[in-house]
Amino acid sequence: MGGLRELWASGVVTSLWSPVWAWLICLLLPPSRIADFQDVLKEPTIALEKLRGLSFSGIPCEGGLRCLCWKILLNYLPLERASWTAILAKQRELYSQFLREMIIQPGIAKANMGVSREDVTFEDHPLNPNPDSRWNTYFKDNEVLLQIDKDVRRLCPDMSFFQRPTEYPCLLILDPQNEFETLRKRVEQTTLKSQTVARNRSGVTNMSSPHKHSTPSSLNEYEVLPNGCEAHWEVVERILFIYAKLNPGIAYVQGMNEIVGPLYYTFATDPNSEWKEHAEADTFFCFTNLMAEIRDNFIKSLDDSQCGITYKMEKVYSTLKDKDAELYLKLQEQNIKPQFFAFRWLTLLLSQEFLLPDVIRIWDSLFADDSRFDFLLLVCCAMLILIREQLLEGDFTVNMRLLQDYPITDVCQILQKAKELQDSK
Repeated sequence: MGGLRELWASGVVTSLWSPVWAWLICLLLPPSRIADFQDVLKEPTIALEKLRGLSFSGIPCEGGLRCLCWKILLNYLPLERASWTAILAKQRELYSQFLREMIIQPGIAKANMGVSREDVTFEDHPLNPNPDSRWNTYFKDNEVLLQIDKDVRRLCPDMSFFQRPTEYPCLLILDPQNEFETLRKRVEQTTLKSQTVARNRSGVTNMSSPHKHSTPSSLNEYEVLPNGCEAHWEVVERILFIYAKLNPGIAYVQGMNEIVGPLYYTFATDPNSEWKEHAEADTFFCFTNLMAEIRDNFIKSLDDSQCGITYKMEKVYSTLKDKDAELYLKLQEQNIKPQFFAFRWLTLLLSQEFLLPDVIRIWDSLFADDSRFDFLLLVCCAMLILIREQLLEGDFTVNMRLLQDYPITDVCQILQKAKELQDSK
């Protein structure tokens, strides 16, 4: 496995396109594991506890098993197989309706959508101060869109997948017979300054891990795809924009892109082309369900509440104190606060600490555990314990470097340690 991971890090695997990695991983799984999943998933009513037990140890990618299991574990698909077809059709049509209603430019005719042209010159115009003005809404949406755009363009910079064109561009948006504008065009046409819309939950300028590569900041430094094509990052941008529109209380906060990225990647590389075609809609609803469980981490006003991120960070340290008092006291002595590293670990579900295949493997276990975000706390605690010797020997600077750029790459070792901590309660 180490050799495969080195290939990924060197760029060899990503240059061949990332599904090659998934194919290699599948070769390492015993056929009996795959058969076990197939047996559970072919039942008329899925045995959820049995599926969770299997998934906790890692889900095979063969035959789209991971995609299907994640949709069940994230409550997008019900346990009754007979209802899947109808529910998927309904949800995918609902997402298309969101696109029709929310990715618009005020004043543009929507003749193909059955809406007649509206003359906005008298009742509504770009300088209209009325807060209910469609133009006012459009400009406010652009502020959110600029932040989303900046973040999704640098998504997973260690691989080329998100810069590549999707096989299934959104025809509703790109069809030349429709007078919609793409979000890409909105960004290019806006004159807002990006620094006026930056929102950062951690209070620092960058939530990215130090080992992540920097990416170009200018829109002109990205490859321009031909008309009728769109890159995978543009699909992610649209998902986040729709989510922000539907959830104005939280809208978009930096870091959400790192949550939706692995979900979309998993669904967009599904070997089942019928399901892969609907990766955008399926990702949106799975992301929405996941955010319903972790959204408190992104709401600053809840930071100090029992459901907020501060409480969870302190829980990592209280668990460490219980499991390894010596290491806990060392970190306390050096005044290394959990905010310095656990904020990113917890908020982004470890998506910035490991390569994408390893993040996906961790998420198999997180999604499978019925108290998954309690288990995340144990994973973070395990990460500390597994490097205890280095931390006990290091000074403040050395230890901060270790925690900001975590050295262990074997996530199975981390998960095994977290499971031991869970079982020892």
